[in-house]
Amino acid sequence: MSGFDWTKSRFEKAEDSPGLLLWQVSSRWRRMIEQTLAPFDLTHPQFVALASIAWLGRNGSPISQADVARHMKLDVNTVSQVLRSLEKKGLIERRRSPDERVRSPVLTEVGIERLDRSLPAVETADRQFFGALERDLPDLVRSLRVLLREE
Repeated sequence: MSGFDWTKSRFEKAEDSPGLLLWQVSSRWRRMIEQTLAPFDLTHPQFVALASIAWLGRNGSPISQADVARHMKLDVNTVSQVLRSLEKKGLIERRRSPDERVRSPVLTEVGIERLDRSLPAVETADRQFFGALERDLPDLVRSLRVLLREE
């Protein structure tokens, strides 16, 4: 026996904790996405960074590493490391702005091709994973946005 007083918990069973359930579901989903991305030689953060760069830069305007970090909901230093790894793989270039202070990530042709192949695979995996929710999926998306404080 651990000696911890579980009567202090508001949950009768650990499986009633939304935090534990979110952890378990996100861990299972992340493992599935990592397996999906392995044939493309991408980690999940690398894929999200590629997709974010493509999404944010879709109108042709220059974007910054800080823009990518905000979109990914990660700190700038972590995103900088991810972008460095993508640059080493030849999937992005980080171009200096005219004032030399901002580095603007841009997909290379190889990066565009990798995203073109990996995005459908990830979206298929998402459909399979979240398919059990069917009609409830829009409610889940709304709830997740609330948790992110975006709605």
